[in-house]
Amino acid sequence: MKYLSNKEGFLGTDNKFNFKEKVVIIPFGLEKTVSYGSGTKNGPKEIIKASHQVELYDEELNCEPYKKIGIKTLKPFKIDKNIIKALNKISKINQAILKKNLFPMTFGGEHSITPGCLKPFTSKHKKICLLHFDAHADLRNSYNGEKFSHASAMRRCLDHENVSLISFGIRNISKSEIPFLKKNKSRINIFWAKDKAKWNLKKFKNLIKNKTVYLTFDVDGFDASIMPATGTPEPGGLFWDETLDIIKIAAKNSNIVGADINELAPIKSFNSYNFLVAKLAYKILSYKFLY
Repeated sequence: MKYLSNKEGFLGTDNKFNFKEKVVIIPFGLEKTVSYGSGTKNGPKEIIKASHQVELYDEELNCEPYKKIGIKTLKPFKIDKNIIKALNKISKINQAILKKNLFPMTFGGEHSITPGCLKPFTSKHKKICLLHFDAHADLRNSYNGEKFSHASAMRRCLDHENVSLISFGIRNISKSEIPFLKKNKSRINIFWAKDKAKWNLKKFKNLIKNKTVYLTFDVDGFDASIMPATGTPEPGGLFWDETLDIIKIAAKNSNIVGADINELAPIKSFNSYNFLVAKLAYKILSYKFLY
């Protein structure tokens, strides 16, 4: 695997600082099935660029987490125009990272990356729980004739019988997804955005306790007021502090083994949205390795 230098990679740390990596960042700007706004192919490079402005000291954790973690960033590489080949590529990359006992975090790109990212985990682990942040259920069998659409990402993950799903922030679902949801209610738990004031996070803690977890974060899970830089923004979503509370519960009570963050469509000169995603990535990794 070929890495960027520390200064060029995620967080932009000093090249003089030498560490054995525990985390590998994979920039994977796949954009093949977007159905409204576009630009997710530029997400990874803008997340990495914004991360150079993230303060490395975390006042909550009272340390500089990157020194305790060790994070390397893969050099950008060509992404195949064929979506099946592209997903096979990210699967092979994650498989290679897992063989080295490292933690892969993929920066998308659109949400269709997740089934590819997840595939090697389904082989490695007897059971895997998908912790899913999103405005959309993504349970369609296909969308616009494409089975591997961003709108079918969770459905394709659930093609693996050993995968279960916990979703947060869902506030957009089609009628066609409801029968599948009802049929698979033993495998799918949704914390609907409409019920946010009544969410029982003790229930979530019990659901996720001692599970092996893969975390997938579609940034449109955030409320559109703090994250308009995405192809399909929705009002009524998650805010920063409540999002971190959920991730902390997962980090303290389960084994998070991999992650992806997707659907950032950068808006020129509005760097705060890119920065928010970069800080989110750092927080996820910090909680994972320090809790």
